[in-house]
Amino acid sequence: MANKKFNAMPGFGLTMGFTLFYLSAIVLIPIGGIILKTLGIPWSEFWRLATTERALAAYKLTFGASLIAALANAVFGTLLAWVLTRYEFPGRRLIDAMVDFPFALPTAVAGLTLANLFATNGWLGKYLVPLGIKGAFTPLGIVIALTFVGMPFVVRTLQPVIENFEREVEESAATLGAGRLRTFLSVIAPSLLPSIITGFALAFARAIGEYGSIVFISGNLPFKTEIAPYLIVMRLEEYRLRRGDDIGGGAVDLFLWIAGIHQSVGAVGEQVFELTWPALPKSNGRQAARNPNAARKNHLSRSGRSSPLRCCSAWCSSSCHWPMCSCRRLPKAGRCTGRR
Repeated sequence: MANKKFNAMPGFGLTMGFTLFYLSAIVLIPIGGIILKTLGIPWSEFWRLATTERALAAYKLTFGASLIAALANAVFGTLLAWVLTRYEFPGRRLIDAMVDFPFALPTAVAGLTLANLFATNGWLGKYLVPLGIKGAFTPLGIVIALTFVGMPFVVRTLQPVIENFEREVEESAATLGAGRLRTFLSVIAPSLLPSIITGFALAFARAIGEYGSIVFISGNLPFKTEIAPYLIVMRLEEYRLRRGDDIGGGAVDLFLWIAGIHQSVGAVGEQVFELTWPALPKSNGRQAARNPNAARKNHLSRSGRSSPLRCCSAWCSSSCHWPMCSCRRLPKAGRCTGRR
């Protein structure tokens, strides 16, 4: 009798069944209902409902504001994650805890708070409105609200990557003669780029479906500050029985759902890209400065030592910057040779 294969996580059948049931009840069945309801009308009618002037204006505002907010989160979220991970300063733990504040705060409360802050008589509005900066009941207020709710997605995506990023890689680039700018562009940025794109996609997908924090600060003016999620809710709350009116919101909802699936697939693709990012070996000093981690591994494997005390001519440039290096520079060849 063959021995039963050991499983560290028993109960696979039960857990898989519960997972499929939960996924079907919470995600697949509601989405299937939307699709079946929408498929009950001809394609021409569906296209007419999904592409009305009011819906197109809502699409333009929703996707435009979401894109601007996601780009802002990608830039400032990266800086915030870097500061919180690399530096120690008073109040760092408090700031790190406040990053999750948008997750804990109800979106409706966030919308009311932002509307009061940027109103004409608000704490910030009374100083910004005279300067021509109106944050409440304008597209700018929508961007502010979307930036507020999307910031944690970028910061929490980048923090583990920055924490696991070896500082020895930066030191290797510095010892090879790379300056701060080149180290950032050639070493740090390529390593963080997949995670930045993933955080951007998550923040963008979150902003597309945001409703609670925007409905109060936007004013919901048709063709001006009306977003697609509010248009969906409005259509569903009308409870009209005429043909097309009861499924107009479903048509817009299906359109946004397809866009959200596209962003989710993009985020998963970036995660796969990050896991499969190739580390190509380098053959000379300039290429080693672009990927000093691979060069350092190549050097250690050749020298057979556990510390970078000696370098080898396979990847040394015109001059060797490693401390305690046994290389000797050749005046004519412009390269150094050392013991292996």
